[in-house]
Amino acid sequence: MKEFSKEVYLKWYEDMTMWRRFEDKCRSLYLKQKIRGFLHLYNGQEAIPAGFTHAMDLTKDSMITAYRCHIHPMAMGVDPKRIMAELCGKATGTSGGMGGSMHIFSKEHRFYGGHGIVGGQIPLGAGIAFADQYFDRKAVNICFFGDGAARQGSLHETFNMAMNWKLPVIFVVENNQYAMGTSVKRTANHEDIYKLGLGYEMPCLAVDAMDPEKVAEAAYEAIERARRGDGPTFIEARTYRFRGHSMSDAEPYRSKEEVAIAKGDDPIELIKARILSNNWATEEELEALDNKSRDFVEECIEFMENSPYPDTEKIYEYVYAQENYPFLDKFENQ
Repeated sequence: MKEFSKEVYLKWYEDMTMWRRFEDKCRSLYLKQKIRGFLHLYNGQEAIPAGFTHAMDLTKDSMITAYRCHIHPMAMGVDPKRIMAELCGKATGTSGGMGGSMHIFSKEHRFYGGHGIVGGQIPLGAGIAFADQYFDRKAVNICFFGDGAARQGSLHETFNMAMNWKLPVIFVVENNQYAMGTSVKRTANHEDIYKLGLGYEMPCLAVDAMDPEKVAEAAYEAIERARRGDGPTFIEARTYRFRGHSMSDAEPYRSKEEVAIAKGDDPIELIKARILSNNWATEEELEALDNKSRDFVEECIEFMENSPYPDTEKIYEYVYAQENYPFLDKFENQ
């Protein structure tokens, strides 16, 4: 694996601060009603995509996740400006403004979407891995899901098939402690979600997902195992979301004190402290990176504001695959 060099840490710091500011700005845009529908923010979990993409081969590996999906595609190389446009329903968005917050997608960068159905992406991730195996691409799929999705039956069916066929897939539960508003402690007899892999003799482990180094180390070992044909791994990435489940979440299930304690392990602050302790940058140089991130997010907003909305006649183009779909004329004539 690539070493954790000065350049890596400075890139992590720049990326993660930009991701955090991007999400904070999305919150502001939502309150202004420029982003509609649902909005799930990623604050606090930035070390996970930072660590995984460090260990991945971005020329061929792929990723799929749930609906908290703005940051993962950025880590894969998708232009944040297009993601911001998609969030606001603009034609320059990653899905032409038709997907919105929960459905970012980029075939070019092998990011196969955010998925609104809880756990719906788990069998899809295995399916992508099956295609990689079938066509001998030597590629690995990283399949993310939340702790709530770990309770879905589709996970067990998929784990069974993935192990039976030794598929090149890494299953990653982003355990941010709460499935919407229900704590992990209340959803099962044990809190060690990674142990679900034991029933399938799948290599499994928990990792401190507030530290991108630890995430990258676990990811690299799992990816190399999958790439050489030894099958999947199940990683429990133990993290914490600093904001509510979605913008409509008043967070009555946890205290402000609990959140404040969790913020003491902020992954961005951890990265900053290591950079300073290694004399890789000064406070002033890090502040310059902060300002660069802030300015870039403003550029994303400017790009979005100057982008048009999709033409209204496109409303039917992505709904039906065939032009002469039965009964479509009845909708048009209403």
